[in-house]
Amino acid sequence: EIRVGEMAIRFLVDGSQSAGSVAIFEFDVPAGARLPEAHVHDAYDETIYGLEGVLTWTIEGTPHEVAPGDAVFIPRGAVHKFDNRGDLDAKALAIATPGAIGPDFFREVGAILDAAAGGPPDLAALGAVMRRHGLTPVA
Repeated sequence: EIRVGEMAIRFLVDGSQSAGSVAIFEFDVPAGARLPEAHVHDAYDETIYGLEGVLTWTIEGTPHEVAPGDAVFIPRGAVHKFDNRGDLDAKALAIATPGAIGPDFFREVGAILDAAAGGPPDLAALGAVMRRHGLTPVA
């Protein structure tokens, strides 16, 4: 399990196990958690499948609620973010195709958030990690 702020991520398949074709991970999002700002995936598409609770994914300005059994597709290049607006913790499955994102991205982001000790994180460092792993932050 990789801790990223208040979220927990568990990789089920990473790109090294699939010859780069897919990465699959579960992630837990506590109610009211501070979550990533809007961003773009430059080199992969992402499909989110709801497992528990409800997450609201805003994709190109349009909100989509993803409850257990629901799915949403996020094409590469689409500006998106997510929130847990409910009172219950949420869990979802993410499927990235190709498998361009891996555990190292989440470990590096987690380390930056840990170093901030609950205060504002180093946004320049976060942006550098994101760009190195094929994501672009959106202001």
